[in-house]
Amino acid sequence: MEEQIVYEDNHLLVINKKVGQLVQGDKTGDESLLESIKNFIKKRDAKPGNVFLGLVHRIDRPTSGLVIYAKTSKALSRLTQMVKNREIEKTYWAVVSKEMIPQSQKLVHYLKKNEKNNKAIVFTKPTDGAKEAILTYTVIKSLDNYMLLEIDLETGRHHQIRAQLSKTGSPIKGDLKYGAPRSNPDGGINLHARMLKFIHPVTKEEIEIIAPVPQNDAIWRACEEGV
Repeated sequence: MEEQIVYEDNHLLVINKKVGQLVQGDKTGDESLLESIKNFIKKRDAKPGNVFLGLVHRIDRPTSGLVIYAKTSKALSRLTQMVKNREIEKTYWAVVSKEMIPQSQKLVHYLKKNEKNNKAIVFTKPTDGAKEAILTYTVIKSLDNYMLLEIDLETGRHHQIRAQLSKTGSPIKGDLKYGAPRSNPDGGINLHARMLKFIHPVTKEEIEIIAPVPQNDAIWRACEEGV
């Protein structure tokens, strides 16, 4: 667990999540990062009582990258409000098949969650029950068969990046749910929460954190080289 911690102080902790890890418990009953981190802190700091830890935002289980947890209730309430106010800048990396797509593009869609199959339905026009989803991507590297996109997320909708890229004909590598032709060996997808930038909720200093990509994936390693 310790090697996954990329930032920590008295108020918050940022984890570089691995593919397949749950950020918090769900109906599968699998141990979540929330519980794992609590147990780790309790043991590391020899805490006699319960450890307070609050999840500030989520990323999908097959996704890797940065997740913020709050270590105090004050930090949790302030960070949660910052997420609502879009005061936390989130940058993602995604690997897609090499296609003829614009070098940079702003995507605006409207997403509605289908609870039955846990999938986002994408609309190109405002639709009842659908929420506006906005992102901007830029192609920052080209490999033999794939491209690396850097994505700035303006809104935080369910499966937003996965659904919007799929709608444009560029599903993320390994993302069978959204149209990729084949799965990845580890069952994950090549979507990585690469960077977070925000004002610390207590100290007010500017925080910028970058997460290394999964090193067990050759495509990711090739993407990171020289970028």
